[in-house]
Amino acid sequence: MQTRKILILFLGIITGTINAFTKEPAYYQVFFDNSLMKGSWFYSETSYEGESFVLNVHGKLPVVEHPVFTPGNCLELKYKSAPVGKWHARLNYAKVRGQDNIKNSGTLSMRVFVESNTTENELPGIAIALKDGETSKYLPVADYLDHYNRAEWLPLQIPLTAFEKNDGQPLQWNHSKEIVSVHFMQASADDKEHVLFLDQVELLPEISTRINLSAPVLKSARGFERHVDLKWEPVNTDEVRYVKIYRSEDGENYEPVGVQSAMASNRYADFTGVPDKTYYYKISLLDARYNETELSVALEAKTHSMSDSELLDMVQEAAFRYYWEGAEPNSGLARENIPGRKDMIAIGASGFGLMALVVGTERGFITRQQLIERLDKITTFIENGDRFHGALPHFMDGPTGKVEPFFGNYDDGGDLVETSFFMQGLLAARQYLSTKDPKERALRERMSAIWEAVEWDWYKQHEVSPYLYWHWSPNHAWHINHPLIGWNETMITYFLGIASSSHGIDPDMYYSGWASQDTIARNYRVNWGKTIEGSAYSNGNTYYGVNLDVGVSNGGPLFFTHYSFMGLDPHKMEDQYTNYFKNNQSIAKINFRYCCQNPGNYYGYGQQCWGLTASDGPWGYKAREPVLRMDDGTIAPTGAIASVPYLPEEAMKALKFFYRDCGEFLWGEYGFRDAFNLTENWCANIYMGLNQAPMTVMIENYRTGLIWELFMSAPEVRKGLENIKGVK
Repeated sequence: MQTRKILILFLGIITGTINAFTKEPAYYQVFFDNSLMKGSWFYSETSYEGESFVLNVHGKLPVVEHPVFTPGNCLELKYKSAPVGKWHARLNYAKVRGQDNIKNSGTLSMRVFVESNTTENELPGIAIALKDGETSKYLPVADYLDHYNRAEWLPLQIPLTAFEKNDGQPLQWNHSKEIVSVHFMQASADDKEHVLFLDQVELLPEISTRINLSAPVLKSARGFERHVDLKWEPVNTDEVRYVKIYRSEDGENYEPVGVQSAMASNRYADFTGVPDKTYYYKISLLDARYNETELSVALEAKTHSMSDSELLDMVQEAAFRYYWEGAEPNSGLARENIPGRKDMIAIGASGFGLMALVVGTERGFITRQQLIERLDKITTFIENGDRFHGALPHFMDGPTGKVEPFFGNYDDGGDLVETSFFMQGLLAARQYLSTKDPKERALRERMSAIWEAVEWDWYKQHEVSPYLYWHWSPNHAWHINHPLIGWNETMITYFLGIASSSHGIDPDMYYSGWASQDTIARNYRVNWGKTIEGSAYSNGNTYYGVNLDVGVSNGGPLFFTHYSFMGLDPHKMEDQYTNYFKNNQSIAKINFRYCCQNPGNYYGYGQQCWGLTASDGPWGYKAREPVLRMDDGTIAPTGAIASVPYLPEEAMKALKFFYRDCGEFLWGEYGFRDAFNLTENWCANIYMGLNQAPMTVMIENYRTGLIWELFMSAPEVRKGLENIKGVK
């Protein structure tokens, strides 16, 4: 799990490259199409000298809502080209996790709108830069416009072969994805101010002739408190680039309000921000040349004020859809992130998804029969897919069931932690099934066989080992050599190993491994926590007025209190050190109070905006926690919301803030996007499989205790709990 702190340490010892799926759908390389955040574009840079100037917001290009080529916004390039001075603006390619299969392109394409009284020779120069840092010679923008008219969107297309080195030699690359930025610079000295707008800045492959698309079918428009959820009939993603959304307030006059990538979803969440209002919607399709179909038939929806209970329903259902509608179709299991790889499934996230599917059934989002059919598909896939002494890999290829070594060549075997997350969900789902219905009983037995096949004792590495080990590979054996040592998210791994009746480990390993006091364990904890506090597993210190029984540093990121405790009831999990509901509640309080005190002075932090955990971020994935060195201003909604059993009032206040105040950029088709950073004016454009389900499941545990009750009802789980409590 790359987002997790422990795996970040593990990644440092992995060599090899990330494999690219040639059979995966290829993505366009887009430098800008729309910004989720108003104000400025995070992935841009500006500079100027002398009397020249380029308008910027904290060094970034401004984002504006008018005019637009594709709704809802574009970039403003407002500059002054003085005789003494120069200016420069840059768009960086924002890599998206899992979008590593990029179309090899031959053209730099964009739309340009000239608002000012600018002549062609007063337009900027343009260049590209490669990942090795080499930047091309600048080309005049005007040379690549078919015609030049002010106040209309002009297509600008430049063959990549036109970009040369400063000495006139051609730039060299193996694939166009090596182009990492597009540059604009002063090309005249007219001493005038100019205003341009840029949209759909991208690299394009050769595009086939125009495809005659039919008007789409808008299936539903469903109003919530401050947004309307739209769903349409799936479209052919080989032919359709975007779905364009039109909204009306009177049923007659429609304005375009947004686009949705056809590869991302057949849904769109239109966040209007206004409750108790009626809206009307139509949609159209855009092909790769931006040719547009006729509009669909209109549908009507009304937003309405919602109670706390209804808001919880809304969040649960939206996140549940990630695992229901967003699942990989052959396996029925969860993708790592959306948008991202289409074929690659994540086993840990899939285990969380199993619990979310059960919640969705109980809440009426799907029928029981639909659940049974999905569980049958999942079970069949696991029965026939790669397993390594019963353990599942971290990632698998959905179409084939083969291991996918996404983290490098050595990650090609069993991952015991991901397996334990999956088995936690499998046992909870098994317990939901009836022992009386023949079909459900048969499915229970097949699920039990998968659980019983896991050789937890094999992952000790050697007979007298005090530890379980994270990975084993048939090709590389124990090369990664990563022992599992708490406190972190891996308690469930030791718990299930002790609970297993087929290949169990000695209950003593809970203290010799997970809660070990030996030098190896102490040094391990010091290495990740950068402190001796909690290095002996127990802590005993007070942070922000909260006493912490167990935890390294001041407890770590919030997912430590979620991942092992979605099925395992922390109220009932006790050892000689603490009760884990009490301890998890302390960690949540520390996280909350840290964000309120806000020692890093990050914008937005407070009683309504908290939750430091593992997530996407402006500079990549990181396990954020309430210490300055591990805090960069990034908040993940799952952090606070999945902590609702521990801090219900504080979590509900955060949920309302995330939705009502931040929903315009943060809420989408699968609920809350993965993370946001108000200081940097940044929001993730992905949803993470590891972070959506904890919201659905932990909200349900807070409301009814459903998943806790199911998991704890398993006889193996009751035995495991007794064995741990019996160890002295």
